[in-house]
Parts: sequence; structure tokens; C-alpha cells
Amino acid sequence: MGVKISPLVDDVKQIITFENLVGKKIAIDAFNTLYQFLAIIRGQDGEPLKDLQGNVTSHLSGIFNRTLNLLEENVKPIFVFDGPPNPFKMAEIQRRRALREEATKKMEEAQDAEEEGEIVKYAQASSKLNSEMIEESKNLLRALGIPIVEAGQDGEAQAAYLVNKDLAWAVGSQDYDSLLFGGNRVVRNLSHNRTRKVKSTIVKVDLEFISLQKTLEVNQLTRAQLVDIGILTGLDFFPGIEGIGAKTALNLIKQHNDIETIVNNNVEVRKKRIELDLDTVKQVRKIFLEPQINADFGEIKWIAPDLTKIREILCDKHNFNKERVDAALDKMIKKGVTKTQRTMDTFFGKH
Repeated sequence: MGVKISPLVDDVKQIITFENLVGKKIAIDAFNTLYQFLAIIRGQDGEPLKDLQGNVTSHLSGIFNRTLNLLEENVKPIFVFDGPPNPFKMAEIQRRRALREEATKKMEEAQDAEEEGEIVKYAQASSKLNSEMIEESKNLLRALGIPIVEAGQDGEAQAAYLVNKDLAWAVGSQDYDSLLFGGNRVVRNLSHNRTRKVKSTIVKVDLEFISLQKTLEVNQLTRAQLVDIGILTGLDFFPGIEGIGAKTALNLIKQHNDIETIVNNNVEVRKKRIELDLDTVKQVRKIFLEPQINADFGEIKWIAPDLTKIREILCDKHNFNKERVDAALDKMIKKGVTKTQRTMDTFFGKH
């Protein structure tokens, strides 16, 4: 779901290009990105890409093609994977599972009725990422020579930590949660195609840059207050208050400073009193202001790709077209290195 604060960043986000990211290390929220691939990379019937055995391969296609695109733009990705979920996130995980099950049911009904538009709509909503797909994604990334970091809990919290420790320049994610976790810089649409089709119209997809500092300055907030706005509007760890959007939450926090004051003063919105358990609020706030971080993730290092392993995963196991895979790899090698057994300093630069 992600935190619903887009109205607060609309006036501060900047359109950038890959030229602004040359040589930059980007900590990519892996789960967020893999779900994008599963939702977007599909056939005309709305079904995800599959191999001859019926295994979903959209995530592998996305990792391979979009990651090579980043490398060709001289961007240095670090994929950050979620650790064990915080107990507060379990309700959201169960909610998403129920939505996927309902979407799968509606997709099957649309297929029976041959309603093409509905098939695509519900197929995207039914995307499911299982443990086998996650592990295979990691294996492909390692074969590509891309570093992986395992989060203490939430991937966006870990990515924000990497940015704040100068181990990465920005977080790469579609969500804004990393701003609440204190991530200084966020880049959106990093793993998207540069265009997409919306109602038979081709729309350009721009890279977006958001600065946490500028977001706080323009809205005259502290980070703790930004977290309180997230709690009021809803996020992965808390459902929020029905009927309160980002602008209403912003006005409430600017008038009353924090949620405790709002609750203790019996503040009403649309003639309805805002009621929250303040102990729960403190615990959710702590998730963002004092997140569980894995500080022992080892060295972040980019190495030469293992071409044999890449072909084994994609071509031998999942029936990817060998000529297309080899053509993409040849393009990368020609731009980066001529010998795959040495480090890719000439491609990535020093790190």
C-alpha cells in the first residue's frame, strides 16, 4: 500500500534524467520492484510471462532487462530485500493476500466472459510473490554481479539507512515510506519503462526525485510530524483514520503539533471525534523513527557477471530466448568489460 502522502510531495518532487544519476549508487526496494514487474510485465491476455512448465517469469524478465538498462546508464543498483515482517505489518499482509485472492477470482470470471479489459485489470491485482521467486531473484542478481542487502525488517528502512550512511545516494522505490524512515533522497520510476499505455494513449514516464529535507521545509514539518501524518492517513503498519487524507492530516498536525494533542483535545473531523490508542501510536511511530536495521550485511560490492549462471537460470531452466539473452549480455560486456572474470571497475567505476 505505502504511505498516502503524495499531495505533500507534489510541489517538491523534481523531474530528472539518467544523466543526473551517472555513477550513483541506488538502494532499490526489492519487493516493491518485483511486484512492479509482476504487475506490469504481462502478455496481452493479462497473464504474467511463464516458462514452458508454467512457472511465472515476469520477475526474472524484469530483473534482467531493467537491471541491464540501469547498468548501461552507469547507475549502480543495490537490491534491498525485506527481512522478517514487523508484527504490526501482519494485518496489511493478510489484507493484501485477501485482495489478491478476490482479484484472482474476478480475473477467472472475466476470462470466462471474455472481457479483455477486466482480465488485464484483475490479473495485475492478483500478482503473487512467493519464497521460491524471491530466492531465484536473488540468485539472478548475484549472477549479474549486483550486491544484495538483507534488511533487519522493512526493506525501505534498510535502504534509507544505506543512504544516510553514504553507502547509497538515494532510495529507489515507488512508495514514499523511506521518507518517513529518514531516507534523505528518493528516486521513483527507476524500474519502469520510459513510456506506458494508458487508455490507448502512450504516456511518458519520468524519473522523479524527492528530497526529504525539502519536503519537510516546504510543508513546515519535522520528520516525527511527517510520521504522524502517515499514521493518520494510513500506512502498512496502521490503517489510519477513515476520511482523513494527506491535506487534512497536514492541517491537523500543523494546528495541534502531534497526534497526542489531537486525541487529548477531542478534535473532530466532519463532526466525528478522532479516536486512537496512543500506546499503539507510539509503537508505530517508533517503527519509523527507530527502525530495526541490519548493520551486519557485509561489503557492498559489484563484481563481474557470471554469464554461465545467467544463461543457466534464464535459458536452461526457464526457456528464455538464448539469442536475446546473449545479445543483451554482449551489449553490456562491450560497454563494460572484455573479460568477465575480473571486477567491473571499468564499467562501474571505483566504489
